[in-house]
Amino acid sequence: MADIQQKKERVAMLSVVSNSFLVLFKVIVGVTIGSVSIISEAIHSGVDLLAAIIAMFSVKTSSVPADEQHPFGHGKIENISGFVEALLIFVAAFWIIFEALKKLNAPEVMQNAEWGIGVMLFSAVMNFIVSQKLFRVGRETDSIALQADAWHLRTDVYTSAGVMVALSIIWLGHKFFSDPNIHWIDPVAAICVAILILRAAYNLTMQSLRDLVDVQLPKEEENFIRDIISHERAIYGFHQLRTRKAGHVRFVEFHIKVDSQMSVQDSHGITKILKKNIREKFTDCVITIHIEPCDGECSDICIAGCLLPEDKRPRSLHHHV
Repeated sequence: MADIQQKKERVAMLSVVSNSFLVLFKVIVGVTIGSVSIISEAIHSGVDLLAAIIAMFSVKTSSVPADEQHPFGHGKIENISGFVEALLIFVAAFWIIFEALKKLNAPEVMQNAEWGIGVMLFSAVMNFIVSQKLFRVGRETDSIALQADAWHLRTDVYTSAGVMVALSIIWLGHKFFSDPNIHWIDPVAAICVAILILRAAYNLTMQSLRDLVDVQLPKEEENFIRDIISHERAIYGFHQLRTRKAGHVRFVEFHIKVDSQMSVQDSHGITKILKKNIREKFTDCVITIHIEPCDGECSDICIAGCLLPEDKRPRSLHHHV
């Protein structure tokens, strides 16, 4: 567990360092050559840097064990950090659009566009490498904070490529034509960057809010849990399956029906088997199982989750059917 946490913290720190360097590099070149698209990319990288810092903080804090004040742990810190990151991205995107529109109304001649091309190429390659590492570790550890950070950087790869194409067109225009009227390409590229950023912010907002408001686990995950329960022969039925997720931790709760004559020790043994089987798939999972006797009083909920063959079902259940 400690090794996994160290791996998460190392890759989060790598993202902070790489983004810090890119912000400085892009600001210097963008201001020097007067490119609003490169400056917008610097802002994008600045947001990525802030996201990386938040991700690093949340990765460290969310791993703190449950305590008296936080009996369910600190997992939702990752979701809160993702939501905050999304809000910051929205602000940055609208600022980029505002600056680009000003540049469209009052275009400026860009000098040394080849510098910008080099910066964007370097940025795209670096962000691709770092995002690959973040994706890999984020999926291995089921960390929403690292995966959100990875998506930030992967978006930066695509936007850097778009700006690089725009600057290449401007550079080629100046190289082969005396006075090409193509300076509008730079702010238009910046607006395209902003639109992609807005899309990433929306997706991140929805992903974070899902877990903050305790939306159930995806259907395929719930179906896996249902299959585990259904294959335990000592269980007569189950109902009230409820699931949610906080950060990388899943919470699963359900009721099972067992033989009314079964001992407490045997029924407890069943819950241990169920928990073991579920945790083989979901390592970090808090599971609560309520045990109920199957006494023949069958409600509609019991009927829906009954696992008994037709010939062994209580008479009251046959009556309902």
